[in-house]
Amino acid sequence: MRFWFCFLLFICAPPADGQDYQELPILEEDREHWAFLPIARPDLPEVKNDTWSHNPIDVFILAKLSKARLSPMPAATRKALVRRLYLDLTGLTPAYDDDIADRHYEQLVDELLHSPRFGERQAQHWLDLARFAETDGFEHDQLRPEAWRYRDWVIDAFNRNIPYDEFIRHQLAADELDESKDSVATMFCLSGPDMPDINSQNERSHSLLNEMTSTVGAVFMGLQVGCAQCHDHKFDPISQADFYRLRAMFQPAVQVIKNKSVGVLREQGEPPEARLMIRGDFDKPGMELKPGVLRVVSGKQPMLIETTKAGTTGRRLALANWLTAKDHPLTARVIVNRIWQQHFGTGLVSTHSDFGIMGTSPSHPALLDWLAAELQLQDWDLKVIHRLIVTSATYMQASAGGEVFHQNKKADPDNILLSRFPRRRLDGEAIRDLMLVAAGFRQYEMGGPGVRPPIQKEVSQTLLKNQWNISTDEEDHYRRSIYIFARRNLRYPMFEAFDRPDANVSCPKRQKSTTAPQALILFNSKLSMDLARRMASDILMTVREDDAFIREVLRRCWSREPEPETMNAALAYFSKSRKDAQITPLDALNQVAPIPLPADLSVREAAVYSEFCLIAFNTLEFIVMQ
Repeated sequence: MRFWFCFLLFICAPPADGQDYQELPILEEDREHWAFLPIARPDLPEVKNDTWSHNPIDVFILAKLSKARLSPMPAATRKALVRRLYLDLTGLTPAYDDDIADRHYEQLVDELLHSPRFGERQAQHWLDLARFAETDGFEHDQLRPEAWRYRDWVIDAFNRNIPYDEFIRHQLAADELDESKDSVATMFCLSGPDMPDINSQNERSHSLLNEMTSTVGAVFMGLQVGCAQCHDHKFDPISQADFYRLRAMFQPAVQVIKNKSVGVLREQGEPPEARLMIRGDFDKPGMELKPGVLRVVSGKQPMLIETTKAGTTGRRLALANWLTAKDHPLTARVIVNRIWQQHFGTGLVSTHSDFGIMGTSPSHPALLDWLAAELQLQDWDLKVIHRLIVTSATYMQASAGGEVFHQNKKADPDNILLSRFPRRRLDGEAIRDLMLVAAGFRQYEMGGPGVRPPIQKEVSQTLLKNQWNISTDEEDHYRRSIYIFARRNLRYPMFEAFDRPDANVSCPKRQKSTTAPQALILFNSKLSMDLARRMASDILMTVREDDAFIREVLRRCWSREPEPETMNAALAYFSKSRKDAQITPLDALNQVAPIPLPADLSVREAAVYSEFCLIAFNTLEFIVMQ
């Protein structure tokens, strides 16, 4: 009914001049959408003869499986499960000789949750949402010299386990909390693209505020509020006035100066007048508005806002407090859904930043609400949710194999019911990090400005002069992927091949493509060949027998012992390669850029060992979590 009313109003109404704008009221039926209903902790469903469940998550999953007359998969092997856990929580794999066999699984979970590598991995997910980059974008893509500090703050925040409500407050209003040491957190709001040298600074300010408001709505509330910049939202009960009221929360803190990047939010002077922009045009201000929040979530308008001790308007702090209030229906649901997505590839709501009318409904609505209520009950402790998920029987399921797998795949082809653990290809950052670990790089320096490893000359020539000056310290070329310089207009080639998102917009979920450039990068890039040679060199310093070399390579890459069939195939490959006199790219690379190898090893023999390491990088088991 609302749609047809809006449609008739749209085609019949004269062009708005701002003063004759009529805001539609929020109806009770608008608030009946599942995402706008209050979060209520549901009772656990009844499941007969349940000997499978480890915690409440499993009870909800098993209830749906039982209703569909399906059984969960058996548990994955210990080796597969430990590798899965390491990849999920740290983005790395365990060293094969790590003493993990004697430790309880729960103990291992706690160790990884407290590892510094946990913060680095979780930050990668968050930076996708925050559209993080260290440059402005647009034509000149100028450097943001201090942007890396926000990346480091996010890593530190996850490692310190800052409660999620505080995590939000700091990113929206750290300066209003009178905690200047964390004011860098407000870079979240300004991490999007910017054009400091644009002639119209009014247009620049307008674009920054609109982009910021849209991102805050999508990331924290899972709503596409940006669709209401020019007109009332076509589907969700969000008016254009709602959008500009929300935008007014940030307006006093965005101070633009030509040719200068805006680093952090900072309020100076009297807050500017907030107005609805007719049809979203920065040059057509309409009716005046008071700062406020979405009416469909809160009926209190205008919002009560108190001046802070820091001497600011207090608007952003009021917004953050509203977002994290116990009765807010969206914030907790959205973040637990994102955590679920990290561990299973997709969320209980598959439209991760759209909980509105056009988004998908939850596959397990009761489980979503139980997790959201649990997060609030645990004082917004995100690690509690991570721990619940990775210690569940649902998470521990095998990904394939056996009769149960074939039955479940036929009845649940898209794995909506979580009838098995979903296998998925790793992202480019994780693949590169695993290659580094396999090659023997396990010294993890944290923090600092983004580093620039070498890239192909053809790629660097697409940039303006000095936009990718290679880091002078060669050790920096082998740092973890999260510390590689994030240029908005040029993604690091390996990351781009493996679907690193565009940093111009918030990305809730990366695409997972399968393309020829991925194979070319893994097999033919200088990075892959370099790390393959370094792994061979590292192993050959202590191991010279072929079978021992093969075992060590596959232990490093697969975190397990190879099967006899694999060993036989690998030994046959070594025998054939030694008889092949053809010069390979690795032969040529060893001649022009030698690395430390045993003195009695010929260049061709070194290439044979290196080629096997390169093959291991290209195996499915290396690049897929299962």
